[in-house]
Amino acid sequence: MKKFLASTVAASALALMLGMTSARAEDAVDPNAKQGGAITITYKDDVATLDPAIGYDWQNWSMIKSLFDGLMDYEPGTTNLKPDLAESYEISPDGKTFTFKLRHGVKFHNGREMTADDVKYSLDRVTNPKTQSPGAGFFGSIKGYDDVAGGKAETLSGVTVVDPYTVKFELTRPDATFLHVMAINFSHVVPKEEVEKYGADFGKHPVGTGAFKLAEWTLGQRIVFERNADYWHKGLPHLDKITFEIGQEPIVALLRLQKGEIDVPGDGIPPAKFQEVMADPEQKARVVEGGQLHTGYVTMNTTMAPFDNVKVRQAVNMALNKARIIQIINGRAVPANQPLPPSMPGYDKAYKGYPYDVAKAKALLAEAGHPDGFETQLFAMNTDPNPRIAQAIQQDLAAIGIKASIQSLAQANVIAAGGDKAGAPMIWSGGMAWIADFPDPSNFYGPILGCAGAVPGGWNWSWYCNKDLDAKAAEADSVVDPAKAAERDKMWSAIYDKVMEDAPWAPVFNEQRFTMKSARMGGADNLYVDPVHIPINYDNVYVKDVQ
Repeated sequence: MKKFLASTVAASALALMLGMTSARAEDAVDPNAKQGGAITITYKDDVATLDPAIGYDWQNWSMIKSLFDGLMDYEPGTTNLKPDLAESYEISPDGKTFTFKLRHGVKFHNGREMTADDVKYSLDRVTNPKTQSPGAGFFGSIKGYDDVAGGKAETLSGVTVVDPYTVKFELTRPDATFLHVMAINFSHVVPKEEVEKYGADFGKHPVGTGAFKLAEWTLGQRIVFERNADYWHKGLPHLDKITFEIGQEPIVALLRLQKGEIDVPGDGIPPAKFQEVMADPEQKARVVEGGQLHTGYVTMNTTMAPFDNVKVRQAVNMALNKARIIQIINGRAVPANQPLPPSMPGYDKAYKGYPYDVAKAKALLAEAGHPDGFETQLFAMNTDPNPRIAQAIQQDLAAIGIKASIQSLAQANVIAAGGDKAGAPMIWSGGMAWIADFPDPSNFYGPILGCAGAVPGGWNWSWYCNKDLDAKAAEADSVVDPAKAAERDKMWSAIYDKVMEDAPWAPVFNEQRFTMKSARMGGADNLYVDPVHIPINYDNVYVKDVQ
């Protein structure tokens, strides 16, 4: 069993802001890997999109990463940044200008060579409000972002094509997270002609530069990827084909894995079977545990009554019996008392959070004008154990007079409800809970608690927008001196302490993720090469015996 412990790269990321340049050698290919073969992966729910500008859940994130590339990436199994489509990069001494040199000869799946124009187009597209990208806010430090986001311009003035293989980014402020942003899926490069050809259906007809290309998509049944023979990275991918079977209940998927019919149960080990699997030495040997920068939480829509009252939100925080909820998942988590997970820089170790106190919660509800409670709805993903967790939350809320009916829906439907301002009063985030896009405290703020994420289609399901905190967040991300990293962490701690005072969330737990591999698979460690967000990097997966 391989366990990746999430670690911080904040200091090294900040060090890059001092005018240094970087280039990398090609990643080493595992000498034990064999070329060829195919694997089968199962999921319960279908995939909503494979468009890198739109897709934003743990399920499609891995798939998108296999079809597309970005300027930056992470070394497999680490949180260390490396150039990817970029051959090298240079950062100005003031940390406000980034210049990337691109690789020559990188081709899209349609056979056309990728150039700097494609990089600029992709960034212009993801920030254009017409695209409705939930990741647009990540690019807020680029010059011209406000004009594009406000509909006043079609292109980012801060992104310049210097020549076909050089692209320059000018920022409005030093940004300690910018290289991380260039590694996330929203930054991945797409060909303009294919986007214009398919329009809103590009997510069903994805074309990128990635290790695999789409061969088949039968909605509700299967998605098939095939090896990109022209992939720029020598030796990758190892597999010839990946088949994703859709509509498989996790319990059934586990049984099929035990029979050797599939290779990876994409939804992980069902909680109800976890102890059984771990008690069997043969099965336990094939378990892969992924350390995660993760927090599971309940959101409250701060624009909807009665959750527009902070006392109501604080009462909900005090009503939840987190220890009991963790028992539902066999203790595979620790209680959360703030948005940041304990291993993230900026985590406030001194902060105690809201105590579990039913009497105090009832008193707060009475002070808020609801002595007899109220009725509401709690949305939750319909894959086990989330319905059971939702029921536990429902019971806790009932104990203080809140009658919450559970809306147990497919992942895509819950995400859609959260991205609609009038869609969901409360959401249990399990199965969709936040796993950091990159290992920096800012990532738990901007997309899920900042004003930039409180937009249609966004991930800020509480619709919480505190402009003062947004300003403090921007100030914290402008601290680029490595010697002041501790100071920056304290700034972020203060921001999250204020968030918890406003209580748009009720943090519940910080969880590890488990899955299994079939006996015939090699490279078990490669199943969790990115402890930040990507659960499976299919580029590096291989099978021991190629038929």
